[in-house]
Amino acid sequence: MLLAVSLLLQALAIPLLAKIAWVDFSTQKIANRDVLLLLCLGLGSLQLFSVQVGSWWDMGLSAIAGLVLFVVLFPFWVLRKVGAGDVKLVAVAPFLIGGPDLVVFSLLLLVFALLTVAVVKNPFMLPEGAFRLYAQHLDRKGVVPFGVPISIAAICSILFQIVSRLMGLGGIEAFLQA
Repeated sequence: MLLAVSLLLQALAIPLLAKIAWVDFSTQKIANRDVLLLLCLGLGSLQLFSVQVGSWWDMGLSAIAGLVLFVVLFPFWVLRKVGAGDVKLVAVAPFLIGGPDLVVFSLLLLVFALLTVAVVKNPFMLPEGAFRLYAQHLDRKGVVPFGVPISIAAICSILFQIVSRLMGLGGIEAFLQA
């Protein structure tokens, strides 16, 4: 039952991450309340999973990774290279993802961040229309909404984690009996 509630908390983070991505794309803002809610969902999910497996290793690894990401990215915020919301969001992501799947998150984040930068810096790659005009506008302003690739990478990592845990349990029937 603890595993089911843990996965439910992770699943609840997916629509919130989608909202964060959309708001960051359209306004270049990430609300502190959304980041705090993600942190609470992530901590709750990690705690329940840690109790289920009997090890606090994932929670400790997530805390260390979140702290390291915050400390490493903070100077970039001071230099105005990334937004404060992006720094906070990427520091909270390890709590949502958990320790072992941080590698998957990191690789996905790298791919989606490179794609986002390529689209914003080269809007001619996009079809005509409002999206292309908006990408050109972002390029002129010199901003890149990094909350979008962070959110998409986190969503994909959470989905990967949910599916792998369900498959590891032997399917949905065993999951519901747990």
